[in-house]
Amino acid sequence: MPLRPITDCRILLTGASSGIGAALAEELAAGGGDLIVTARRHEPLERLAARHPGRVEAIPGDVTDPAHRAALLEAAGRRWGALDLLVNNAGIGAMGAFVDADPSRLRKVFETNFFAPAELARGAFPLLSAGRRPAVMNVSSVLAHRAVPWKSEYCASKFALHGLSDALRAEWKRSGIDVVLVSPSTTDSEFFDAAIEDTMGRRWKGRRAMPTTRVARESIRAWQRGRHEAFVSRSGRLLVWLDRLWPSLADRMVARYG
Repeated sequence: MPLRPITDCRILLTGASSGIGAALAEELAAGGGDLIVTARRHEPLERLAARHPGRVEAIPGDVTDPAHRAALLEAAGRRWGALDLLVNNAGIGAMGAFVDADPSRLRKVFETNFFAPAELARGAFPLLSAGRRPAVMNVSSVLAHRAVPWKSEYCASKFALHGLSDALRAEWKRSGIDVVLVSPSTTDSEFFDAAIEDTMGRRWKGRRAMPTTRVARESIRAWQRGRHEAFVSRSGRLLVWLDRLWPSLADRMVARYG
């Protein structure tokens, strides 16, 4: 099967103001894609649109707001009448002991990391059904496969997104809509700085954090090739295989090194 072309691909992308989302937007726009991008911060979106006039339409807002999700889909319908790629990238994190956290932390993480992409995918189904080789790209994490301590809410939300991705890939196959799950490891982004809570006081982002441009390019390559999942880093892939082949050892390792 030939690669999916980026040129003239009609794309809705969330969380585009920084990090992986910004890198994805730059790569896709530079490759000739047409994008509607969203994030809560409007200034970075406006700069992005200015760099790619006619290619990028910025619609700032919060993807956890049903009215904003409806506005995004209405804009895509008005502009194109169809959608070729939905990129669910917006996400938040929280670090700290689960037992000490207020229940609202769990709900906030799930609202952004699971419920928003789930409902946006549901709402986009008619537009995707009218698209050319349509697909949903869910930007997840290696922690959707192997959970670690102190990030319990984040891990749980990404496990849920992983499950939804697998289910929709099978459920929407007859409609011709593919689903690719992107599972990067620690990335050099604002993720940790923007966490809604961090009670650990630890330095989370180490020397091996991946550049966002690498994650974006690997994600796009996976989508173009019709792959169902992309493990962006070798270490992440090894962790997943260790958990599958020797789960007791993986348990001991993450309990000790977290």
